Amino acid sequence: MQTIIHENPSPGRNAHGQPIGGPLPDWTPRAQPPRTPMVGGRCDVVVLDPAAHTDDLWEAFQTDPSGKSWTYLFVDLPATRGALRAYLDAQAKTADPLCHTIIDRSSCRAVGIASFMRIDPNMGVIEVGNINYSERLKRTAVATEVMFLMMKRVFDELGYRRYEWKCDSLNHPSRKAAERYGFVYEGTFRQAVTYKSRNRDTAWFSMLDTEWPSLKRAYETWLDPANFDPQGAQRRSLAELIREAKR
Repeated sequence: MQTIIHENPSPGRNAHGQPIGGPLPDWTPRAQPPRTPMVGGRCDVVVLDPAAHTDDLWEAFQTDPSGKSWTYLFVDLPATRGALRAYLDAQAKTADPLCHTIIDRSSCRAVGIASFMRIDPNMGVIEVGNINYSERLKRTAVATEVMFLMMKRVFDELGYRRYEWKCDSLNHPSRKAAERYGFVYEGTFRQAVTYKSRNRDTAWFSMLDTEWPSLKRAYETWLDPANFDPQGAQRRSLAELIREAKR
């Protein structure tokens, strides 16, 4: 795949002397995300297929039967396998959000889900959301590779300008994850959403196409098998590599 990079244009002034955003003379609307697999070294990210994935996802989500991983999602942990199937069936019917299943290559089983959403091809903006990592996926190299594969699709394959991450402002693990993955915090939208009969102030994060080349190098270095010792412990952290790449 060819990497598509758009220079961050400098602001200018119009004929009235007013400051205006930099020109984008070559910008054209982008394509919708395709339904083809995103293939990595440790995992594949594929479009959700409830018939194929429900059983694996049910077992994966049952590794935390408390349901706390669902607290900040728009639904709670389904109580039965049938209820999960109904939820996944509904998710699979939409093109936006476009829900994907994460397949761990070591087990060939589904271990979580994540979606492209709020897809705006005209503006070149897309969001990653509805992320639900099971305990089998959390705190693993696979979890990071998922995000890397989705970023590569957004920037390298489709040429979008902006990639967004949004979460409940009280969801501190999600905020921490966004920062670790290289997203930049932009602010909090107060009383932006209601869900589960409660308020949500939404924290916004973003990543730009101009930032992607250095972030991509950091991810590639972190995901390299040489960055892990024989016990699987990382030698250098992703946060450290991202800081170096941004210098």
